[in-house]
Amino acid sequence: MSRHQIMQGGLRGLAPPDHPLFLLMEHIRQRGGRVTEHDVVFDSPRFHHANVTLQAADVPDHPGITVLTFHASMAARALDQQMSYRSAARSVAGMATMLAHEIRNPLSGIKGAAQLLEQAVTQSDKELATLICEEVDRIDALVERMGMFGEAQMHCRALNIHRILEHVRLLAMNGFARGIQIVERYDPSLPHVWGDRDRLVQVLINLIKNAAEAVRESGREGQITLLTSYRPGIRVAAPGTTQWRHLPLVVTVRDTGPGISPSVRPHLFEPFISTKANGRGLGLALVGKIMDDHGGTIDVESRPGRTEVSLFLPIADDAGGMMHAMPPA
Repeated sequence: MSRHQIMQGGLRGLAPPDHPLFLLMEHIRQRGGRVTEHDVVFDSPRFHHANVTLQAADVPDHPGITVLTFHASMAARALDQQMSYRSAARSVAGMATMLAHEIRNPLSGIKGAAQLLEQAVTQSDKELATLICEEVDRIDALVERMGMFGEAQMHCRALNIHRILEHVRLLAMNGFARGIQIVERYDPSLPHVWGDRDRLVQVLINLIKNAAEAVRESGREGQITLLTSYRPGIRVAAPGTTQWRHLPLVVTVRDTGPGISPSVRPHLFEPFISTKANGRGLGLALVGKIMDDHGGTIDVESRPGRTEVSLFLPIADDAGGMMHAMPPA
């Protein structure tokens, strides 16, 4: 909101009369001092912000004046979760290595034996031999998917994020999101992102596919919105160095599906957590790992009828490398 809108509209335009905001203000007017309220929600037809920290304080030199400050907890919450995502991804990578060694060899023997039996048994028994082969292939595919969590080399360079989004949008419209409206709301002035193109494509395909499935699950006509924006101010310390990463480029995938259950949301990017009947819970875990490999963060906001997954990514500097930031004061 612009300054003019805020000045003209007043606080009643931000929250209903029974909102904690006004209770805090009344407390300050009567008793003075400072009061802090955590996990406050601001919800209106125009915006939705959850996990807001609200502080109210009087100004001793100016009786009757109350200072309000609003702090979005999103960035801190996302950074706190980032290490757990990374740890979980490493666990999956280690498990995949063990499975590849200990399971794939005997699996190939089982499949070979089943194929030999298939040629020598009756028609009814052939179906059982075929079933064995199919299940072996399914287990092998799962091991291969888990292998994607390994520490593969990154090929980062300066990239136009809108070209990547357009590529993924075309794939979606001609495949898993066919028939669903995809709306684009881009900031055309964005700088180049610093990242690995193929991996960013993989991240966006996973997110848009999940959004398409959510829209279809709602059972009504819905849409997916792709947004890009520039939000200065998010800086994180690079592990093991004295450098700070600047994450101002934001890519958001929004859908009009039923929303994510509050019980699932804190574990959304953990391996083997899925809300789908046939889901394996590896897609979003892989998204979390790839974002961590890029030095970025993820935030999820969800309520019935609207879910937003936002990616905070580093930008490229003029020399074609990752832009670093000065540490916060």
